[in-house]
Amino acid sequence: SVFTLHLKATNDRLGAALNGQLNLCDLAGSERVDKSNVKGVALTEAKNINKSLSALSHVFDSLARKTPHVPYRDSTLTHLLE
Repeated sequence: SVFTLHLKATNDRLGAALNGQLNLCDLAGSERVDKSNVKGVALTEAKNINKSLSALSHVFDSLARKTPHVPYRDSTLTHLLE
């Protein structure tokens, strides 16, 4: 699940406003597949979570490096952040 918090701060004296967004993602079940010995549906879920985490790290890396392309559409999780 994803929780998005939108923030707005205003300084009436200066006439300035700041907007922000905080995204919280529940990644319950993310784990090292080789050490957990999970099988079946749990294994598939763990693989999907790990794939989403990898896509999320690519987005963070692109944003930090200020690259012209940020790969938001690589997973459902990162697409929600766009």
